[in-house]
Amino acid sequence: MNDNNHDKVPPTPKNFILKRNSFFILSLMLLFSSCDVSKRITYFQDIQDHQIVTGTEEQPTPEIRLRPEDKISIIVNSKVPELTTLFNLPYTARTLGSELQTNTVHGASGYIIKADGTIDFPVLGLVEAAGKTRDELAFHIKSELINRNLVNDPVVTVEFINLQFSVMGEVRSPGSYRINRDHITLLDALSMAGDLSIDGKRDNVLVLRPDSNGNLMAYTVDMRSFEAVQHSPAYYIHQNDYIYVEPNKKRANQSTVNANTVQSASFWISVVSLLASVATTVSVLMVRWSN
Repeated sequence: MNDNNHDKVPPTPKNFILKRNSFFILSLMLLFSSCDVSKRITYFQDIQDHQIVTGTEEQPTPEIRLRPEDKISIIVNSKVPELTTLFNLPYTARTLGSELQTNTVHGASGYIIKADGTIDFPVLGLVEAAGKTRDELAFHIKSELINRNLVNDPVVTVEFINLQFSVMGEVRSPGSYRINRDHITLLDALSMAGDLSIDGKRDNVLVLRPDSNGNLMAYTVDMRSFEAVQHSPAYYIHQNDYIYVEPNKKRANQSTVNANTVQSASFWISVVSLLASVATTVSVLMVRWSN
């Protein structure tokens, strides 16, 4: 009679339970690790639903309206250039019809709107600027020059200098972008940032907007919906807006504590090492329980 099977240890309920529990614990470890990584890399997680402004409460505002601390350039021209010399800063003086130089707009010259919303304009004195669009401010200054018989045929041009918005998160070119025209939409802003990456969440694009008191208003936009985009209060971008594209679960789960991804060799070495350690521990425990 063959006694070769005498040394084999038949599976016992304890061995089976231990093995099953070991794999269950390992699965939980990987799951919790994945959730923890997602929480570490997602911005603005504590924004509550009641803090989100919906499209039904506010309509999109297309015009860029000036605010305190905005920096602008104001150029006055006429058929008689000598009449406008007093109204132009030395660095920004130009003749009628000439193009404003790039270094003028980006340089140090210009007017910074004060906290009370005014600028100190030559000859005219304090001029209310905050709350106005570029065209409205230009029209106001032009009217004042004519009404005070200072210039009969003024041409007033207002340019933005330091206005910008920022795009962060899962886009191809995150960063800050200049506002150089009166209307910039959310679609324009995302296009300037190279569009969302394949790993960006398209159903929950977040726009943070400072109000007149410096408090942030939060807007979420579902880029998959034409109606949601078109009627969102954040459809038109304002100065100092922050646009954040959250990573999807796939992208979040690719990150590890050491900033490795599933494509990296170090990640898989860590996984194999973990599995080997668990397998060794399970094997030792099974032998002890069987004895």
